[in-house]
Amino acid sequence: MTIQYLKLEIFIPTTHFRILQKALQSVDAGHIGNYDSCLSYSPVKGTWRPLEGTTPYIGKKNEISEEEEYKVEVTIKKENLEKTMAAVKEIHPYEEPVINIIPLYAAGI
Repeated sequence: MTIQYLKLEIFIPTTHFRILQKALQSVDAGHIGNYDSCLSYSPVKGTWRPLEGTTPYIGKKNEISEEEEYKVEVTIKKENLEKTMAAVKEIHPYEEPVINIIPLYAAGI
């Protein structure tokens, strides 16, 4: 069975959710059947510690930060991965955004 779809999990500050939503729509992410702009999001709390050589969007070097974020889940066609990742990275404020890519055997069944 060939993988045709992927699910992206994107962790982003709540302040950037609408910007992300528009970026995803611009590359046709979340297009399932006769619907587009399909995604799910849920509130999560993220933690991290910026190390030397970083310029954190939130937090201070060598101190653990804890912030409210959204975990955004969206299904994309595998062939659109590169343009979707580029669109997300262009608007994401973090130096090292967390974006998990999960292969799906089927989508929207």
